[in-house]
Amino acid sequence: AFGAQLRATLEAEGIDTRALRTTAAPTGIAQITVTDDGENSITVVAGANGLADLRDDERTLIAEASHLVVQLERPEPLLIEALRHARAHGVTTVLTPAPARAPLTELIGLADVLVPNAGEAALLAGVPDVEAAAVSLSRAAHTVVVTRGADGAVVAQEGEIVSRVPARRATPIDTTGAGDTFTGVLVAGLSQGAPLGEALAAAAAAASITVTRPGAADSMPTRAEIDAALA
Repeated sequence: AFGAQLRATLEAEGIDTRALRTTAAPTGIAQITVTDDGENSITVVAGANGLADLRDDERTLIAEASHLVVQLERPEPLLIEALRHARAHGVTTVLTPAPARAPLTELIGLADVLVPNAGEAALLAGVPDVEAAAVSLSRAAHTVVVTRGADGAVVAQEGEIVSRVPARRATPIDTTGAGDTFTGVLVAGLSQGAPLGEALAAAAAAASITVTRPGAADSMPTRAEIDAALA
């Protein structure tokens, strides 16, 4: 039932689902609890997301893409294989290291863009300071964007901080999905040729909308809402 619900949600948004796999395994789920101040804790049950094979048709889709985005709810060997395949075809690779675990040396080295939150960055770099963690990680991944909630985001490249993205003022109800919103809008902008700064501004605006609504996918704003916020 969850699989049918997810497929219907994607199709209602006009998203191409022809490559969406249906398997005998149960659909992966995330059990989410939200505290009174809007912060969340997530327990992942992998289900079908635990499958580790990369099919030929999926290889073709990756090779034809401009960007490949992966996160850690899929098996690490699969992610390494997919990122290597993307790199071999000139596809920009993006890693959101959640649910976070360390070390991820090979995966980070295969990421053109790494988008951790502050806690994930500290865990992966082994240092508590967010900016120091971003600098450290950027020596392996080309561009590191560390999201910091109400403190915005910090961007590092080649061992130095290159920009800081201010957060937009918002009263959070539920932060679930904010990081996914940020990454999705960032990559959408980059894939359409937007400069990094412009794509980051749109991502921050989108995330500020997401946190004011309950839920995950249902809380994510439309392009029109993002454009209105930026205007």
